[in-house]
Amino acid sequence: MPHIALATYRRGPEDPEDRDLPLLLSALGAAGARAEAVHWDDPEVDWASFDLVLIRSTWDYTLRVAEFTAWAERCARLTRLANPAPVVRWNTDKRYLGELAAAGVPTVPTRYLAPGDPVELPEDREYVIKPTSGAGSRYAARYTPEARERAVGHLERMHAEGLTAMVQPYLKAIDVTGERPLLFLDGEFVHASRKGAVLTPGTPYDARKVAHPGLEGWEPTEAELAVARAALAAVPGDPALLYARVDLVDGDEGEPRVMELELVEPNLFLWLHPDSMPVVTERILRATAGA
Repeated sequence: MPHIALATYRRGPEDPEDRDLPLLLSALGAAGARAEAVHWDDPEVDWASFDLVLIRSTWDYTLRVAEFTAWAERCARLTRLANPAPVVRWNTDKRYLGELAAAGVPTVPTRYLAPGDPVELPEDREYVIKPTSGAGSRYAARYTPEARERAVGHLERMHAEGLTAMVQPYLKAIDVTGERPLLFLDGEFVHASRKGAVLTPGTPYDARKVAHPGLEGWEPTEAELAVARAALAAVPGDPALLYARVDLVDGDEGEPRVMELELVEPNLFLWLHPDSMPVVTERILRATAGA
């Protein structure tokens, strides 16, 4: 009976619920595994007692990135970790988008402003500011050129906390075609979803946001699949990825571009795609066996 930890977080009363978690626990148990949800930062956990530690809803890690990546590396020395610790370290910093772009992957154009950098913001179009380490649209906001003063205040707050900012053009197509998360297991496409725009004009950067508005099933185009696969192929070191979610949006010419490559703790949206549960369960059990 394989012993599997589903790494999660200490959820507060206003924190988002992991709707995948009970489904995974039930499916793995029905398949003969001993699966349990475990807080990633619990000092009493014996990680070596598990055959596999599957990172799931560790959604507070962005507040403690160094602690989280150190945990991942320590855990990987004791047992099998999915995804691998080097991938976790690379993917927790969204400067990876620059690496994907350099490898020829269509991405949302991104500039980075670290503390102390000159503040240069677009003057001819809407844009987005968000941190290089973030989840659930934390510290993300959408600005017009006329809102420069508010945008600068946003940057000052982030820089005061030691955060590096990303500045991206706001792609208008998001308001029409939304954002499409594509899920892959062991490099094979499993299912896709579509959600509406998260950032609305005038919403403060420190306001709580609905992370997945209007979520629905989606049938990806061949162009979307090709961009997603190109992003996975560009991950350094050609690692064995148990799971990957590639979030796509349309560029100004209607071409799919990578918004984010989620390799650490993405929602899998299994509650929306129940038909995917058997293959998800099977791949997790294969990973437990080291297959």
